[in-house]
Amino acid sequence: MNHAITVQTLRKSYGDTVAVEDVSFEVVQNEIFGIIGPNGSGKTTTVECLQGLRDATSGTVRVLGLDPGRQGDVLRQRIGTQLQESALPDRIKVWEALDLFAAATPVHREWRELAEEWGIFHRRDAAFANLSGGERQRLLVALALIRNPEVVFLDEMTTGLDPVARRVAWSLIEAVRERGATIVLVTHFMDEAQRLCDRVAVFKDGRIVAMDAPAELMLQHGQERTVTFSAESDDLAWLSQLPDVSTVERRGSQVVVGGTGAVLAHVAAELVARGIAPRDLRVDIPSLEDVYMNLVEEAPAE
Repeated sequence: MNHAITVQTLRKSYGDTVAVEDVSFEVVQNEIFGIIGPNGSGKTTTVECLQGLRDATSGTVRVLGLDPGRQGDVLRQRIGTQLQESALPDRIKVWEALDLFAAATPVHREWRELAEEWGIFHRRDAAFANLSGGERQRLLVALALIRNPEVVFLDEMTTGLDPVARRVAWSLIEAVRERGATIVLVTHFMDEAQRLCDRVAVFKDGRIVAMDAPAELMLQHGQERTVTFSAESDDLAWLSQLPDVSTVERRGSQVVVGGTGAVLAHVAAELVARGIAPRDLRVDIPSLEDVYMNLVEEAPAE
């Protein structure tokens, strides 16, 4: 398995203040790898170390086989970056910025095509200062992609975008991955991480407290899930005997079954076996946001 990024025992400190402590992970080529965590948890510092924007205090970092601290100039020709606090000169026009970034590398996307994809071509003659927050964000992401990077770093990519624009951005990022790029996505939006990421690392107090595919994190760290359906019969004691079922509660005409693991499959199979087919059967499963809240509020940093 080829790794685009390898991080081993990364540590970054500023005097007595430790921003990142003993962080290790690998990112597979063509993966969308998510980094989530509260403000000040070490997310952005870690990503800046990966790009050579900050020097690691200790540990080993390799991106595309290169050491960002010693080979940053070479590395930056092969990566794309959209930083959390990026900005451009107020008077530069959209087309000028795109054309300038394209001219800086011999291999690049056609800027007009990229501007169309990200919905800013109609604003090509507008100055950066006159763009809305969402338009600025889309321009900065387009600039990160213009050189056809092998690895793309996106820090709060969809901040300032409306819900429709966010969904469009998600589809475009998936298209970037389909072209072969590896993507590191730092985000505060749990629905974004759940939708896009193959794996997610949860940061807390400068350390990783959990890392896995979103579905696995929800399975391992999620709270109890519930199966709800309508039933006329009160003779439902058999439900409590099913595997993975922990509670059975009647709420008016509704039956609410709490449990873990494959509780939905067990309940649904037994209902069908008994000739019961409720049309309103539904399951409520903890989301990645629920898991995230549990981890950052309760989990001690290891």
